[in-house]
Amino acid sequence: MSEARARLLPFRLTGLATLVAEPIPLDDWAQRVRVPFRGKPGELLDGAMMHRILGIHGKSWDHELFASIDVVAGVGKRAVASAGLSPSDVDAAIVVSCTPYELMLDQDAFRLVRRIGLPDSVIPTQMAAGCAGLARAIALAARTDASRVLIVTYTVPSRAAGDGAGGINDLYRSNPVHPDGDSVWSSPGIFSDGVAALVLDRTDDEGFVLYSRDTDEFAEDPLIHYPGGGLNHAPGTPGAAERAVFGMDSKGIARFYAAAMMFNHRDIEAALPGYVEKVRRIYTHQANPALVDAFHELAGLDEDKAPTNARRFGNLVTVSTMQMLHDDVTAGRVSNGDLICLSVVGGGPERGAVVMTVHIPHPVPPAVG
Repeated sequence: MSEARARLLPFRLTGLATLVAEPIPLDDWAQRVRVPFRGKPGELLDGAMMHRILGIHGKSWDHELFASIDVVAGVGKRAVASAGLSPSDVDAAIVVSCTPYELMLDQDAFRLVRRIGLPDSVIPTQMAAGCAGLARAIALAARTDASRVLIVTYTVPSRAAGDGAGGINDLYRSNPVHPDGDSVWSSPGIFSDGVAALVLDRTDDEGFVLYSRDTDEFAEDPLIHYPGGGLNHAPGTPGAAERAVFGMDSKGIARFYAAAMMFNHRDIEAALPGYVEKVRRIYTHQANPALVDAFHELAGLDEDKAPTNARRFGNLVTVSTMQMLHDDVTAGRVSNGDLICLSVVGGGPERGAVVMTVHIPHPVPPAVG
């Protein structure tokens, strides 16, 4: 059975900023995207049917708000300021996204560290990662000798799958070429736009991070399928564009989420017995409401201990946990000195968890565009 041993995390959280779009009601989004109803030729999926499939009430979806990487840089600057630092104080930077603005040579990371104003000596590190990418980034930070680490993470499916007018493009609306066929619409359906940035400051506090790829249980299943653009379907060849879209193995995701979140729960408990009572809040990955609710019930987590935002925003990928934490810091539900826990799983497959102290000297309010 997979086991992830905890590693000392010599950092505390000292800076945080987030940005999400004002949620669009699912009825409104359904009217914009005009997805064909497979079971009823000639008809379109309405909001009620999408809600039955996805379980969400609304989405953060705003192509115009997130059109430029400058908005991501702005969130990074606010996180640094909330830590009481200037960009010159940061000595490591990690950028995490599954929907980068530029696809070549880690250009997103280079552009962001320049626009945020980090020193030229800071190595631009970029991860192409899904929902567990934040845990992977923090696990990597724990293995460095950096004093202050800026992590910037974002997901912008409205750019990858959108049509620029608030809908989705034809490659997602109905796709007869992609292996996942007519179900690819559910990827932009559940995933939502958002940006988060956090600053980790080296400390002697007793935090820890754990990370695992779980190859014994889930060795060959990528969970998220993106079969275009490789040697077999090189860009510019027939059918390449149709295949270069995100498709989801829904059954595989459900199976992995349930198992991996329980693995995290077990491994956090081994590292910090009684952790549910010792941490102020637990932020779990918000894959979709049904999966989150099922895990919370199985792990015995009530709403006071483990909040949820999937129904309101959809799946914000790596941003989901930070958005909930930011809400809690602003509302006073989490205060400086509190221990918090992040527990996430995602495509890879991979999973990870973090327990750390919050100490944000100049908190900024969550931004809803």
